Amino acid sequence: MQELQRGLWWWEAVHPQWTPGHDAAGLDWGPDVSAYAIDDGQRLLLIDPTTPPSPVGELAAGRETAIVLTCPWHARAARTLVDLFGATLYAPPPDAGDSDALAAQLFSAGDRLPIGIEAFPGMEPNDLVLWIESRRALVAGDTLIDRGQGVEFPRDWASRGAVAARGVPPDRILESLRPLLELPVELVLLTHGPPGDRAALERALA
Repeated sequence: MQELQRGLWWWEAVHPQWTPGHDAAGLDWGPDVSAYAIDDGQRLLLIDPTTPPSPVGELAAGRETAIVLTCPWHARAARTLVDLFGATLYAPPPDAGDSDALAAQLFSAGDRLPIGIEAFPGMEPNDLVLWIESRRALVAGDTLIDRGQGVEFPRDWASRGAVAARGVPPDRILESLRPLLELPVELVLLTHGPPGDRAALERALA
C-alpha cells in the first residue's frame, strides 16, 4: 500500500475472479488490479476495492464508509465490504440482463454524487471516469489503463465486445474523452495499472 497524498492510498491485489487467458469479452488483462481509499477525517471512500490492507480496514471501522465503482463489473470485493462495513454503494447501471447486479445507488455521466465525485463519460455508458475535485484526481475504470507502457486508451478493448456492438469507433470515443483535459487534473488513478499524472493523461488523450 502506498500513500499518494495525505489520506489517499493505493494498493494492488490479484483480482478475485482472475484466470489466465482472455475473459468472456475476449480481453486479455493481468491478474493485479488497483484500488484506492480516501479518508477525509469523517468519511472513508473506497474505489473499485479489492479487500483493503489492514490499516484501511481499521479506518473503516471508525468512519462512515462509502464504496464507488467506476463500472458495475468492477464489483471485486464490494459485496463483502458493504456487509462488513455497513457501507453505502454507488455504481453505474448494470448491463442489461445482469442477474447478479449489486444493490447500489445508481449514477450516470453528468451526475454529482454527495461524496464529492462528478461522473464523466468513459468508454461505455456504464464505464465512467470519476473526477474527485478535492484531490484533483481522475479515476478511470477500463477507459484508461497501463499495461506497462504508460497510461493509454485501450483501442483494442474499444474494438471488441459490448463496446464494439454500440457501433462507436474507438477514435470517436477517444475524442469524447478530451474534455477531461479541461479539468485541473494532477493524479490519474487507474484501476488497471499504477497511478499516473497529468502529463501521462495528456499523452494518452493526444
